[in-house]
Amino acid sequence: MVRRRLLELFDLEWVPVVKAALVSFRLGAADGVSVAAGSLVESLHDLGFEVVTVAGEGRADRIVTGLSRSAGVGPDLRALRRALADADLVLVENLLTLPLHPAASQALARVLAGRPAIVRHHDPPWQRERFRHLDEGLADDSMWLHAAVCDHTRDELVARGIRAHTLRVGVREPACAIGRAEVRNRLGVAEHETLCIHPVRAIARKEIPTALELTRRLGGIYWLTGPAEEGYGAQVREHLESAGVRTIWRGFDDVGLDSAYAAADLVLFPSSWEGFGIPPIEAALRRRLVVVGDYPVAEEFRALGFHWPGVGEVGELRRLLADDIASTRLVERNLGVVRDHFTRAAQTRRLAELLGRRGWLPADVSGRAM
Repeated sequence: MVRRRLLELFDLEWVPVVKAALVSFRLGAADGVSVAAGSLVESLHDLGFEVVTVAGEGRADRIVTGLSRSAGVGPDLRALRRALADADLVLVENLLTLPLHPAASQALARVLAGRPAIVRHHDPPWQRERFRHLDEGLADDSMWLHAAVCDHTRDELVARGIRAHTLRVGVREPACAIGRAEVRNRLGVAEHETLCIHPVRAIARKEIPTALELTRRLGGIYWLTGPAEEGYGAQVREHLESAGVRTIWRGFDDVGLDSAYAAADLVLFPSSWEGFGIPPIEAALRRRLVVVGDYPVAEEFRALGFHWPGVGEVGELRRLLADDIASTRLVERNLGVVRDHFTRAAQTRRLAELLGRRGWLPADVSGRAM
């Protein structure tokens, strides 16, 4: 039904289905790129593509081990070509952006040379402190269409000579959730206590000390949901042990994302840098208060209409947590912004527009469609 509505919207005709492949370092994990990739797969299905997923690790239809960031060597070129051989279109999520495994990026660029591909960029190397010394530039090809998850990164790509477009992440709508009380009971959190969820991986730029201090000032309980990565394990344990507040460090796989948000009173996202930042969008869709850090993409999204208190606005947060009418007014405003710009339907429409410009849709496009 979704595909039929889109075809009617763009005045398209039914034609045989085209196969697309989506490839990344890893898929099916809790990190932002994996979540974004999963949403993109759904948009491709909406447009009538058959989709196969390819990654070095995680949950994917085809695993090519040399693509994993932890692989010591790059992928076997024959194996990579075989994994992508039946795809008419390839979509790349960040694998040709961050130099986390250069041998894998170089191999993929070689295999995709001269082939239709959408290369989506989340956070290029110059946006990460540990990669800023690298100035080799990003791989490019005349057959590729470059896309960025935000205008900020798109503009930086254009300034570096790469013609790019914006293709924002479409965040999925909430599903059925376990009751708030049940999840809080599992966590040992009473109804009168303020539960502050920090739904991120434990890495330095997520600013865990800032989140802990904010929780302490609010008199709350801190819940970190993601695993430690990038060698940050010892540091995060030290931060949690010396926090001066009750802390919970466990995932939400047993209850689900929607139930985890339902159980929380406040979503914490004080990051110093994000290429996109999915949790504030997820929080808005689930009508949850969220505090957001001061990084460029957050400011871009605030300009669209979001109102997110900053990490220093403790008084405002206390007021909102105590005032149901004011907090409801705020979360409804943020929900409206998400529905205008960040739903899967919005992502699918934008993807259809970009594909239509190249003639890569699995249907013929009339002259007035785009």
